[in-house]
Amino acid sequence: MKVNNKIRKKANQKLEEKKHLIDPKYKNFVYTMLFLTVVLILFIVNNSRSEPERGPYPPYYKQNQSGNTLKKAPNFTLPSIDKKNISLSDYAGKVVLLDFWATWCPPCRKGIPDLVELKKEYGDAIEIIGISLDGITYGGRTLKDVEPFVKASKINYPVVHGNTEVIEKYGGINSIPTSFIITKDGFIHSTYVGLVDKSVYKAEIEKLLKKK
Repeated sequence: MKVNNKIRKKANQKLEEKKHLIDPKYKNFVYTMLFLTVVLILFIVNNSRSEPERGPYPPYYKQNQSGNTLKKAPNFTLPSIDKKNISLSDYAGKVVLLDFWATWCPPCRKGIPDLVELKKEYGDAIEIIGISLDGITYGGRTLKDVEPFVKASKINYPVVHGNTEVIEKYGGINSIPTSFIITKDGFIHSTYVGLVDKSVYKAEIEKLLKKK
Protein backbone atom coordinates (compact mmCIF):
# COMPACT_ATOMS: atom_id res chain seq x y z
CA MET A 1 0.00 0.00 0.00
CA LYS A 2 2.89 2.32 0.86
CA VAL A 3 4.44 1.70 -2.54
CA ASN A 4 1.16 2.49 -4.29
CA ASN A 5 0.82 5.66 -2.26
CA LYS A 6 4.31 6.74 -3.26
CA ILE A 7 3.56 6.07 -6.93
CA ARG A 8 0.28 7.92 -6.67
CA LYS A 9 1.97 10.83 -4.93
CA LYS A 10 4.65 11.11 -7.64
CA ALA A 11 1.99 10.98 -10.35
CA ASN A 12 0.06 13.77 -8.65
CA GLN A 13 3.22 15.84 -8.35
CA LYS A 14 3.92 15.46 -12.07
CA LEU A 15 0.33 16.42 -12.85
CA GLU A 16 0.61 19.50 -10.68
CA GLU A 17 3.89 20.45 -12.35
CA LYS A 18 2.23 20.21 -15.75
CA LYS A 19 -0.64 22.38 -14.58
CA HIS A 20 1.79 25.06 -13.45
CA LEU A 21 4.04 25.21 -16.49
CA ILE A 22 2.62 28.72 -16.82
CA ASP A 23 2.78 30.71 -13.63
CA PRO A 24 -0.84 31.53 -12.66
CA LYS A 25 0.16 35.16 -12.16
CA TYR A 26 1.09 35.48 -15.84
CA LYS A 27 -1.49 33.12 -17.34
CA ASN A 28 -3.87 35.86 -18.52
CA PHE A 29 -1.02 37.87 -19.99
CA VAL A 30 0.36 34.87 -21.88
CA TYR A 31 -3.06 33.92 -23.26
CA THR A 32 -3.69 37.51 -24.33
CA MET A 33 -0.33 37.67 -26.13
CA LEU A 34 -1.02 34.35 -27.87
CA PHE A 35 -4.41 35.64 -29.01
CA LEU A 36 -2.94 38.91 -30.33
CA THR A 37 -0.19 36.98 -32.14
CA VAL A 38 -2.77 34.82 -33.93
CA VAL A 39 -4.81 37.91 -34.90
CA LEU A 40 -1.68 39.65 -36.22
CA ILE A 41 -0.71 36.61 -38.31
CA LEU A 42 -4.21 36.39 -39.80
CA PHE A 43 -4.15 40.13 -40.58
CA ILE A 44 -0.80 39.88 -42.37
CA VAL A 45 -1.91 36.84 -44.36
CA ASN A 46 -5.21 38.44 -45.41
CA ASN A 47 -3.58 41.70 -46.46
CA SER A 48 -0.68 40.16 -48.31
CA ARG A 49 -2.88 38.34 -50.76
CA SER A 50 -3.05 39.99 -54.17
CA GLU A 51 -6.50 40.98 -55.35
CA PRO A 52 -7.85 38.92 -58.24
CA GLU A 53 -7.97 40.75 -61.55
CA ARG A 54 -11.42 42.08 -62.15
CA GLY A 55 -13.52 41.53 -65.25
CA PRO A 56 -14.67 44.10 -67.81
CA TYR A 57 -15.64 47.48 -66.37
CA PRO A 58 -19.11 48.94 -66.92
CA PRO A 59 -19.60 51.67 -69.55
CA TYR A 60 -17.98 55.04 -68.78
CA TYR A 61 -15.33 53.51 -66.55
CA LYS A 62 -11.62 53.71 -67.14
CA GLN A 63 -8.59 52.57 -65.20
CA ASN A 64 -6.03 55.11 -64.07
CA GLN A 65 -2.27 54.57 -63.80
CA SER A 66 -2.46 53.52 -60.14
CA GLY A 67 -4.93 50.78 -60.98
CA ASN A 68 -7.96 52.53 -59.48
CA THR A 69 -11.18 52.75 -61.44
CA LEU A 70 -12.62 56.14 -62.25
CA LYS A 71 -16.26 56.59 -63.16
CA LYS A 72 -17.38 59.16 -65.69
CA ALA A 73 -19.15 61.97 -63.86
CA PRO A 74 -22.81 61.98 -64.96
CA ASN A 75 -23.76 65.17 -66.77
CA PHE A 76 -26.67 67.25 -65.54
CA THR A 77 -28.44 70.48 -66.33
CA LEU A 78 -29.93 72.32 -63.36
CA PRO A 79 -31.40 75.78 -62.77
CA SER A 80 -29.19 78.16 -60.83
CA ILE A 81 -30.46 80.59 -58.21
CA ASP A 82 -30.07 83.41 -60.75
CA LYS A 83 -32.42 81.63 -63.18
CA LYS A 84 -29.75 80.25 -65.54
CA ASN A 85 -29.34 76.65 -66.62
CA ILE A 86 -25.97 75.19 -65.68
CA SER A 87 -24.56 71.91 -66.99
CA LEU A 88 -21.54 70.02 -65.74
CA SER A 89 -20.39 69.78 -69.34
CA ASP A 90 -20.03 73.59 -69.39
CA TYR A 91 -16.86 73.13 -67.34
CA ALA A 92 -15.07 70.51 -69.40
CA GLY A 93 -11.30 70.97 -69.09
CA LYS A 94 -11.53 72.22 -65.50
CA VAL A 95 -11.21 70.51 -62.16
CA VAL A 96 -14.73 70.63 -60.70
CA LEU A 97 -15.83 70.24 -57.11
CA LEU A 98 -19.49 69.32 -56.68
CA ASP A 99 -20.94 70.06 -53.27
CA PHE A 100 -24.34 68.58 -52.38
CA TRP A 101 -25.65 70.65 -49.49
CA ALA A 102 -28.67 72.38 -47.92
CA THR A 103 -29.20 75.48 -45.81
CA TRP A 104 -30.63 73.43 -42.93
CA CYS A 105 -27.44 71.33 -42.66
CA PRO A 106 -24.95 72.72 -40.05
CA PRO A 107 -21.86 70.90 -41.43
CA CYS A 108 -22.76 72.12 -44.92
CA ARG A 109 -22.91 75.72 -43.75
CA LYS A 110 -19.67 75.31 -41.82
CA GLY A 111 -17.80 74.09 -44.91
CA ILE A 112 -18.95 76.78 -47.32
CA PRO A 113 -16.42 79.48 -46.26
CA ASP A 114 -13.64 77.03 -47.19
CA LEU A 115 -15.19 76.54 -50.62
CA VAL A 116 -15.40 80.31 -51.08
CA GLU A 117 -11.70 80.59 -50.20
CA LEU A 118 -10.78 77.78 -52.60
CA LYS A 119 -12.59 79.55 -55.44
CA LYS A 120 -10.80 82.80 -54.61
CA GLU A 121 -7.45 81.04 -54.53
CA TYR A 122 -7.74 79.03 -57.75
CA GLY A 123 -10.06 81.30 -59.75
CA ASP A 124 -10.89 80.07 -63.23
CA ALA A 125 -8.57 77.08 -62.96
CA ILE A 126 -11.32 75.24 -61.09
CA GLU A 127 -15.06 75.41 -60.68
CA ILE A 128 -17.16 74.69 -57.64
CA ILE A 129 -20.84 73.92 -58.09
CA GLY A 130 -23.07 73.94 -55.05
CA ILE A 131 -26.07 71.66 -55.56
CA SER A 132 -28.72 72.73 -53.07
CA LEU A 133 -31.16 70.05 -51.94
CA ASP A 134 -33.42 72.53 -50.15
CA GLY A 135 -36.12 72.20 -52.80
CA ILE A 136 -36.56 68.46 -52.31
CA THR A 137 -35.92 68.02 -48.58
CA TYR A 138 -38.34 68.86 -45.78
CA GLY A 139 -41.07 69.36 -48.37
CA GLY A 140 -39.12 72.19 -49.96
CA ARG A 141 -39.81 74.46 -46.99
CA THR A 142 -36.25 75.83 -46.95
CA LEU A 143 -36.09 76.56 -50.68
CA LYS A 144 -36.78 80.23 -49.95
CA ASP A 145 -33.70 80.36 -47.72
CA VAL A 146 -31.19 79.47 -50.44
CA GLU A 147 -30.83 82.81 -52.21
CA PRO A 148 -30.55 84.91 -49.00
CA PHE A 149 -28.01 82.42 -47.63
CA VAL A 150 -25.91 82.57 -50.81
CA LYS A 151 -25.84 86.37 -50.66
CA ALA A 152 -25.12 86.51 -46.92
CA SER A 153 -22.29 83.98 -47.29
CA LYS A 154 -20.88 85.79 -50.35
CA ILE A 155 -20.73 82.53 -52.29
CA ASN A 156 -18.63 83.16 -55.38
CA TYR A 157 -19.43 80.01 -57.36
CA PRO A 158 -22.59 78.73 -59.07
CA VAL A 159 -25.34 77.37 -56.84
CA VAL A 160 -28.03 75.26 -58.49
CA HIS A 161 -31.23 73.61 -57.32
CA GLY A 162 -30.87 69.84 -57.22
CA ASN A 163 -33.53 67.28 -58.07
CA THR A 164 -34.11 63.56 -57.55
CA GLU A 165 -32.59 62.78 -60.94
CA VAL A 166 -29.17 64.23 -60.11
CA ILE A 167 -29.28 62.55 -56.69
CA GLU A 168 -29.84 59.17 -58.34
CA LYS A 169 -27.10 59.83 -60.89
CA TYR A 170 -24.61 60.41 -58.10
CA GLY A 171 -25.41 57.30 -56.13
CA GLY A 172 -28.28 58.33 -53.91
CA ILE A 173 -26.67 60.99 -51.66
CA ASN A 174 -27.69 59.48 -48.34
CA SER A 175 -25.99 62.15 -46.25
CA ILE A 176 -24.91 65.74 -46.74
CA PRO A 177 -22.58 67.36 -47.29
CA THR A 178 -21.44 64.97 -49.98
CA SER A 179 -18.83 66.19 -52.42
CA PHE A 180 -17.20 64.93 -55.60
CA ILE A 181 -13.93 66.08 -57.15
CA ILE A 182 -14.00 65.67 -60.92
CA THR A 183 -10.94 65.56 -63.16
CA LYS A 184 -10.36 67.86 -66.12
CA ASP A 185 -11.44 65.08 -68.46
CA GLY A 186 -14.68 64.51 -66.57
CA PHE A 187 -14.07 61.52 -64.29
CA ILE A 188 -14.92 61.28 -60.60
CA HIS A 189 -11.58 61.27 -58.81
CA SER A 190 -12.73 61.46 -55.18
CA THR A 191 -15.94 61.25 -53.18
CA TYR A 192 -16.36 62.57 -49.65
CA VAL A 193 -19.28 62.19 -47.26
CA GLY A 194 -19.33 64.69 -44.43
CA LEU A 195 -17.41 67.87 -43.71
CA VAL A 196 -14.01 67.93 -45.41
CA ASP A 197 -11.03 69.94 -44.28
CA LYS A 198 -9.91 72.57 -46.76
CA SER A 199 -6.39 71.11 -46.84
CA VAL A 200 -7.78 67.82 -48.18
CA TYR A 201 -9.49 69.58 -51.07
CA LYS A 202 -6.35 71.63 -51.77
CA ALA A 203 -4.17 68.54 -51.99
CA GLU A 204 -6.58 66.88 -54.43
CA ILE A 205 -6.95 70.02 -56.56
CA GLU A 206 -3.19 70.62 -56.72
CA LYS A 207 -2.60 67.05 -57.84
CA LEU A 208 -5.24 67.21 -60.56
CA LEU A 209 -4.20 70.62 -61.85
CA LYS A 210 -0.68 69.32 -62.45
CA LYS A 211 -2.00 66.49 -64.63
CA LYS A 212 -2.20 67.29 -68.31
